[in-house]
Amino acid sequence: MKPTEVQFADEKVKKAFNELDDASLKSFIERAFLDIKKNPFCGIQIPKKLIPREYLLNYNVQNLWKYNLPNAWRLIYSIQGSELIILAIILEWMDHKTYERRFNY
Repeated sequence: MKPTEVQFADEKVKKAFNELDDASLKSFIERAFLDIKKNPFCGIQIPKKLIPREYLLNYNVQNLWKYNLPNAWRLIYSIQGSELIILAIILEWMDHKTYERRFNY
């Protein structure tokens, strides 16, 4: 497998992560980054027809993945590849209630 790099989708997402007050949530997200770096396909792929329009417009994603965090939190990311490297792009994280609203469950 190609090496994987984990990046934030934009500065807003990076800033939100750096300013997280919940130390345990931040730790869970950091662990997810390590897992994704080892295997970018470790999450659950979200069917293309269920990708929220917001992600298509704001990030132009072609695929979407969900990584389940403890306490019913979800990390949403997309994967892009090249001949040399795989990029896992972190879009956001949210609690389960927000996740259900975003994906219309």
